[in-house]
Amino acid sequence: MRTPSVPLDIFFDPVCPWCHIGKALLDRALETRPAHPLVVTWHPFRLNPDIPPEGAERATWLEVKFGDRRTAAEAMARVQTAADQNNVVMDLGRAERVPDTIDAHRLTHWAGLEGRQSHVVDALFRAYFRDGLDIGDADVLTGIAASCGMDADMTARLLKGDADRDDLMARDLDAREKGVTAVPTFLLDRQFVLTGVQSTEMWQNVIDEIIEQLESQE
Repeated sequence: MRTPSVPLDIFFDPVCPWCHIGKALLDRALETRPAHPLVVTWHPFRLNPDIPPEGAERATWLEVKFGDRRTAAEAMARVQTAADQNNVVMDLGRAERVPDTIDAHRLTHWAGLEGRQSHVVDALFRAYFRDGLDIGDADVLTGIAASCGMDADMTARLLKGDADRDDLMARDLDAREKGVTAVPTFLLDRQFVLTGVQSTEMWQNVIDEIIEQLESQE
């Protein structure tokens, strides 16, 4: 008998360090529960919707975003501490630019059509937080697509045009209108909302409860 699937919709941005940590902790839970019924889908939420299309110099952008250099440095230090405590490889000082992430979200959407979404999201996080690459750059995104088994030539052609751009922008706006104000935001089974990083233990408990409920309905 086929186990029913339970959707887990995640609103994220690939330049959000908390999203990176949150995915790592979720993935660890999923690995310990290989028979889990969760079907994960990643959805767009641009942390910096007002950023120029070409992106911005990172240090300056963070200083403006947080109000001053000291506050920005303290915020990044808290993230780095959380990453280190959770064994998530992250070098917050590596990237020199904050990109407009709409193209990265387009790539994530296309990856979902091919069943490669989780791999692409991982690759985006690694590219930005480990390697310091500009994930707003079409060549970088094409390389990520190729590394995840997608057609590089097709991806490059799509990125040169506006395919799905309006749709992804509309989905971002729709999420905001429905109450998403920060990421990561998790929507479980289309009804339960969890905001912020959740521990591996919490996800394990959730999965166990879901499996128990499904088994009781058989």
